[in-house]
Order: sequence, then structure tokens, then C-alpha cells
Amino acid sequence: MNSVEGLVTQIQGLSSTASDVSVLQNLLKQADESLHAESTRLLPFLDQLDPSKHSLGYLYFIEACTAGPVTKEQASTFALIIARLISSCVADQIRLAPDKFISVCKRFKDQVLLLEEPLRGVAPMLTAIRKLQSSTEHLTALHPEFLLLCLLAKCYKTGLSILEEDIFEVDQPRDLFLYCYYGGMICVGQKRFQKALELLHNVVTAPMSTINAIAVEAYKKYILVSLIHHGQFSTSLPKYAASVAQRNLKNLCQPYVELANSYNNGKVADLETYVQANEEKFESDNNLGLVKQVISSMYKRNIQRLTQTYLTLSLHDIASTVQLNSPKEAEMHVLQMIQDGEIYATINQKDGMVRFLEDPEQYKTCDMIERIDSSIQRLMTLSKKLTSMDELMSCDPLYLAKAGRERQRLDFDDFDTVPQRYNM
Repeated sequence: MNSVEGLVTQIQGLSSTASDVSVLQNLLKQADESLHAESTRLLPFLDQLDPSKHSLGYLYFIEACTAGPVTKEQASTFALIIARLISSCVADQIRLAPDKFISVCKRFKDQVLLLEEPLRGVAPMLTAIRKLQSSTEHLTALHPEFLLLCLLAKCYKTGLSILEEDIFEVDQPRDLFLYCYYGGMICVGQKRFQKALELLHNVVTAPMSTINAIAVEAYKKYILVSLIHHGQFSTSLPKYAASVAQRNLKNLCQPYVELANSYNNGKVADLETYVQANEEKFESDNNLGLVKQVISSMYKRNIQRLTQTYLTLSLHDIASTVQLNSPKEAEMHVLQMIQDGEIYATINQKDGMVRFLEDPEQYKTCDMIERIDSSIQRLMTLSKKLTSMDELMSCDPLYLAKAGRERQRLDFDDFDTVPQRYNM
């Protein structure tokens, strides 16, 4: 039976057992071209299929239905249908056609954006990731789509839920670049600058044969977040970064490198002058908000330097030294820094004196011990995982073949005669 009606009957009859689904998969592959040819009349047939039972067949039908251009009216209908498929589908079935499932989910993302309702796509996309993943260590092509929706919907906390998971399996390099880039932006939105730096660092140091736009944009934000969080930035990348990145990123982000140089001078007026002169450039890159946070962070850095020199200081002197407009403004900065745990101090409201204190943390509370233990356990798990991956790679035929070719280009003396792990 080659008709659409006949295919629907086969889907209904071959979706119960694993062996039946395997047979159905072959039938659907053969019928794929004809489904796309009949795409305009497939939608009514979806009513005869249950996505919780006929997931694979339903997926093939909806993929064919949404293959062409979609109007805003159609997008509203398709978004509901795809959301229903995602929420109720059988994971084992849709994993038999991962490319089609990814394609449908990406179209779902496009549809909710066309409707200007990114929030509507956040929960279904997270569900889609969980059903597509073989484990939480697996980075799918849907991770970047989910994070993009979280960014546009400003659901930063929801986005953090997958950023806490350790990733060891990546299908496509581009997915990793976008995952880390969008993830870094989400962490910036949550003021989690250390995590943002880790993710952006992964982008700019990832293997690449040619420079790409994602790495360039990540490097710009990497510079800004480094200044905000650490109060300094080094233009030199680590040795393991791709040579193409080391050669080109600095030149492609020159205004940001010059901003970092101006920041390092420690003069707020000079920094503000530079920002004003290049405001249009920063705004066109959608980085003006971060640049303003860089200016604000310079006041904080200058106040922190005072804590290393003075035990007490008046608000008037703080305002004068760090180039703030008034003692009241200095007080607001100091209070915010105390609240954020960036300095330890008390303010005497009577005489306007600030007393700088030592860090009160003794690292012996139950909570701190639990945090340290948790970090140790995580590092031990990571160490075991890396050892396992290293052993697998050392046995990989493709790696051994490449290593053999590289060895021929070098002197024999460049290599240890005994593997490192067996040295006595």
C-alpha cells in the first residue's frame, strides 16, 4: 500500500513492539519522498495517529508537513501539534530518526519566534532535549536552540538547569560553540560571571581550522566579563587554543582590546571618554550594557584597592580617590559591595567613616565543609572520566593513524621510548 491512507494503517499496526517499529522505520524511509510530495494534504491524517503510541510515524508526517514555508497562522497550528508530539512521544521511537526530530524541533523554535512568543517554546524544548539525549553528558543539536529561547524569553534560571551538567559527548562542533556562547550570555544575565567566563573561554579556545563569527563575538564578551569579574584581562590565549584564534581574534576585536588597555590604566575619566567615542560600535554589537558594567566595575576595583592600604577611610576620601561625584554615591557603592560579598566593611553613619575588615570566613562551618567535600567528589569523578576517555582515545584507530603520520615527520628522540603511565 503506497497511498497515505495505507501508510497510516501500517503506522497504526506496527508501533507496538520494537521489532514492529524497526519494520515501520524501513517503510517510512521508503515513503519519505512521497510524503514530502503530498505534504499539503497530510495534516488531517495526524488526527488518526496518537503521538504517544505512533511517535515515529507521527514524526515523519509532521516533518513532511512543516518542510515548506510557514505563515504566521500556520505557525500557531504547527506549534501546538509539535508541542504535543514532544510532550507525549516515546523516546525510543524518535531516537530512531534523530535528524528528523531535531529538524522538527528547530522548526518549532522558528515558529514560536515567528509568533513572537519565545517563552512558549522553553518547556517543550527542554523536554525534547531530555528525550533525545542518551545521557545528561550528551550535547545535542537542541541545546543551543533551548538556550536561545531562554535568552529571548529572559528565562535565565531555566537555562542554568542544563548548564550545570558536565558535557563529554558532542555531535557537531557548531553545537558546542553556540551552547557555550548562549550559555555564557545566560550566566551574564544571572550575574554568574565566573561560570560565564568558563563557557566563553571554551568557545575561544575550542579547536577550529578557520576563525568563525561565534568565536569572535564570544571573545568580545570574554574581554568584557573578564574586566567586570577580575578587573583585568590578558590578550594572550593559552597554548592549547587554535593557532588561527591566537593569530586573528585580537585583531578582529581591536576596540575591545583597547578598552581593556584603557581599563588597566585605572583612570575612570579616560575609560568613559573612550567608551563615549566608541559607543556606536559597542551598541551595534549589543554589548553596550556590558561595557557600562565595565565602567561601574572600575569604581569597585579602585575601592577594593583602598582596602589593601587603609583600615579606615571617610566616604568623602573614598569618593575623591575613586573619582565618584559625592560621598553619598561612594556610600551606595560600598554598601552594594558589602552586600555582594566583594569587601568586608562597616560604615559609621555619624561621622561617615568606613572601617575595612578581614574576611570572616573560617572555612570550618558544616556548610563550608559540605561544599568542599562536594567539590572534591566532583573532581574525583571528573578525573576518572578523563582517564577513561584518554584510554579510549589511545586505542582509537583514527587517532593512532594520525599520530603515526605525525611521528614520521618528527625525530625519534622527540618521543619517550616507554609510555608515560608505565615510567618507573
